[in-house]
Amino acid sequence: MKIPLFIGLVAFAAILGVLMYVSDFAVYLGNDPTACNNCHVMDAVYEGWFHAGHKQWATCNDCHTPHELVPKYFVKMTSGMNHVTMFTLNHIPNPLRAKESTKEIVQANCIYCHQETVANIADGQMDSDRYCFECHRSVAHGERGISILPYQDKAR
Repeated sequence: MKIPLFIGLVAFAAILGVLMYVSDFAVYLGNDPTACNNCHVMDAVYEGWFHAGHKQWATCNDCHTPHELVPKYFVKMTSGMNHVTMFTLNHIPNPLRAKESTKEIVQANCIYCHQETVANIADGQMDSDRYCFECHRSVAHGERGISILPYQDKAR
């Protein structure tokens, strides 16, 4: 009975390895923004970021994942599984909208990177009912709806 179990585990590991290789799994562990643009539904978002002011200062992970190591990879893992599930089941929402947990992460990262500016506004008292990106929506990804063609920077 041990031999069939061993063969099954080896076959599972081989299939998993092939899937990881084919999907270029390792690219998702890093901070390369082109990894986020591997799915066509991200073309406009990626292009907006590519041409907006935050490109020189921040990548996708700087805003959309926590900065601490374990929480960062936990968010990447859960988001990645959600994205794979939605893609596999062909249930990709249009338009894409951030979940509440994602909004909280983005808000925390806005404050983290701009803490001096935040401290200078209203004696450091943030309007607790609003997110930074409600007023500054076009900062990270540019204006919405101005692109007629998707941009993919695959030449890196």
